[in-house]
Parts: sequence; structure tokens; C-alpha cells
Amino acid sequence: MRILLSNDDGYLAPGIAILTEAIASLPGISQTTVVAPEQDRSGASNSLTLDRPLSLRTAANGFHFVNGTPTDCVHLAVTGMLDHQPDMVLSGINNGANMGDDTLYSGTVAAATEGYLLGVPAMAISLAGKHGKAVGHYDTASRIACQLVQQVQAKPFASPILLNVNVPDIPFEQIKGVAITRLGRRHKAEPVVRQQNPRGETVYWVGPAGAAADAGEGTDFHAVANGYVSITPLQIDLTHSGQLAILKEWLA
Repeated sequence: MRILLSNDDGYLAPGIAILTEAIASLPGISQTTVVAPEQDRSGASNSLTLDRPLSLRTAANGFHFVNGTPTDCVHLAVTGMLDHQPDMVLSGINNGANMGDDTLYSGTVAAATEGYLLGVPAMAISLAGKHGKAVGHYDTASRIACQLVQQVQAKPFASPILLNVNVPDIPFEQIKGVAITRLGRRHKAEPVVRQQNPRGETVYWVGPAGAAADAGEGTDFHAVANGYVSITPLQIDLTHSGQLAILKEWLA
């Protein structure tokens, strides 16, 4: 089984190194290839770089890095770099949760999504602790990722899947189980933070994400808050089916 790994925190992030080492040690894994952004591209969503060429370089540890987005990395790897299409794309381990509305902005989810769009089963793995926390329970998330890969090896899906996995930032022994969930929703984001730089120019920092709004039982927020690994199957169709009839009547 050939695994392509990527992320949005950059090729130097601890999460991708821990995940790669863990996956490479599994029986039946013949190849692990890392293609990740050169720098942190959190929040890049599904953007592709179309205004300039991309460079692919190799670090001393064998990881490949690209001066582009997470989507660039997976697209480049699957369509131009690898001799064989990977059997799975793993994105992560992200430093921070990707739940609810986060999935629309997340570069971690975007890397997995690109694999899915190219016909490859894909998972986004996030450690749902405080974003920016220096040390988290990456070992917990890597063990969960390994279990899921082994499950796919034992029972492959009939068609490509896209899974968003969020792991509580706690010791593995404290994980209560795995929950299949839907995405929750957040309150709207906090306003931008306005400041002045040393030159007296006004600059703006994007404000923090809103608190969880729809976080009841069955959501990813609820599962993680209660010590469960959240697994949400994602799809790409953004059509609001419930408004099709309303729009037809409106235009008539």
C-alpha cells in the first residue's frame, strides 16, 4: 500500500513527521511519500497556485516540500511527481481542530479533498487541542490514524472516501471511543483586530473563529468535547437542494 502524506502546517511541523514514522511502520505499507508546503499555509483552503510555477525540493530527511498550498502539494504529487497513484492520501497531523465551519477554510482538509477529487481515498487527521500549543498528544492522533489505515487495509471501500478525523488532545488511554458524526456549526467569527505597525500604517489581523453554536449530540464538536474521536464523511456537492424549488418559484 502506497501512502501520500501532506499537511498545511508545513514540512517541518512535528505532526507530519510523527504521522509518517507511524504509518511507515505498519505491515503492508510499501511506500510513504511526503509532499508538504514549504511553510505554514493554515487557512489556505482549496486554493491552487496559478500565477507562477511551483518548485519541488527535497529536505535532508527525504520529505519533499513545495512553495505552494496544500492543494498544490497533493495535485503536484498525484498528477506529476509519483510514478504510481497512491492508494491513500493522509493529511496531518494538524496542530488544532478542524471541525464544523473550519473545514471550509482548512488547508489540512483541502489536501485530503484534492486526493479525493483525483480519485484517491483520503483522510484529514487533526489533533483537537488548542491551536499553537507547542506540545500535544500527537502520539494519540498517530495511533488513531494507524488504526484507521489498518481498517481500510482490512476492509477497503468500494469507492473513494473523504474522512475528516478529529482526535481529542488527551492520552490514548483516555480516548472513550470513536463516533461517526456530522459537522457542527460555529457562531460568526470575531471581528478583525486593527493595529498600527511601527511605520504608523494601519494593519489588520483576522480575528479568531467563533465559538461552537451547533454542538449538540451527533456533531463533531460534541464528540471531541466528550473524549471521542470524531469521524465525519465529507462530500463536495455544495448544492442547497432545499432551495432549488424556492429559486424556481422566485424566478417564475
